[in-house]
Amino acid sequence: MKVTFIYHSCFTIEFEDIVLVFDYYKGKLPKWECSKKVIFFASHKHRDHFSLEILRNHKEYEQVEFVLSNDIKFTDKFLERHGVDLQVKNKITHIGKDSSVVLGNGKKTIKVETLRSTDEGVAFIITYEGKTIYHAGDLNWWAWKGETEEEYKVMAEGYQREINKLSDKKIDVAFVVLDPRQEERYWWGMDYFLNTVDADIVFPMHCWEKYKIIDQFKLEKSSESYINKVMEIRGERESFNI
Repeated sequence: MKVTFIYHSCFTIEFEDIVLVFDYYKGKLPKWECSKKVIFFASHKHRDHFSLEILRNHKEYEQVEFVLSNDIKFTDKFLERHGVDLQVKNKITHIGKDSSVVLGNGKKTIKVETLRSTDEGVAFIITYEGKTIYHAGDLNWWAWKGETEEEYKVMAEGYQREINKLSDKKIDVAFVVLDPRQEERYWWGMDYFLNTVDADIVFPMHCWEKYKIIDQFKLEKSSESYINKVMEIRGERESFNI
């Protein structure tokens, strides 16, 4: 597998015959062979996780599909007004929380499962060729200064409930939120995930270009047994062969 960080929460994962693209909204995507199957995933409608641009370019590859969270909806008039060919609708699969779907037919299929986000939309669990990939979307322990005790309790319980659903899975590659805007609480979601889930490699995301937050996390949590699983990202278009 080749993993490339595009921007913010967008990563691509390239297999020999297929490419998975998660939460693209900005940045330069690599060019792949036209014969490769390309699947775009969008976890929710927030503008830092989804762009209509992915739908406008649907003819760039011979085999392209889109898996969109149910909260991403549009009418025909909306698509036409924004320069999107209506034929793209035949290539879209919508999916909701706590759901699963199998894409493709024949010997090679892709299983897509979802969790409920603690914000909007879903988180994705993808299984293909014996590999399992997790992309959090906006599923995170969103803890903020000034919140009430009830808000804290609801968020903590919601996040832990969803991540606990992964406790019996083996995750090969995970993409998990590490957001510096949460200040001293920035690490709560990542730490809980790493202590709960059996994941080989974890890429921090949603860092708002402040990649030093990754170094800060690795320094502050240097004594944790999981720390070497956390990948360091220095900038856009960085690739990792896994």
